[in-house]
Amino acid sequence: MAKRPDPLIPEAFWRALHALPTGTTYGHSGTRRYSATKQVFNNGKSLKLVAEELGGTGYISLNAYELGNGPRLFPCEMSAAKVITFVCTFTPDQPRA
Repeated sequence: MAKRPDPLIPEAFWRALHALPTGTTYGHSGTRRYSATKQVFNNGKSLKLVAEELGGTGYISLNAYELGNGPRLFPCEMSAAKVITFVCTFTPDQPRA
């Protein structure tokens, strides 16, 4: 059986999630600034992302897994739409030269 991602989760989300750097990075989503920490486990088959708004109350938390039947998203106590929107709009700061 071919691996298929959850059809309800856009492919752009998976690309953006995997493109985020591992470790802690700073950036923005819309007009809000965040500290985002991505951790990778099990040789890349699972990851965790936690983002906290700097100077505000915004919070994002999710786990994602590469399962035998494809990738799956598990938001932590928030809607999938909220974490998808965050990941797809989060822009890490550019490194200083």
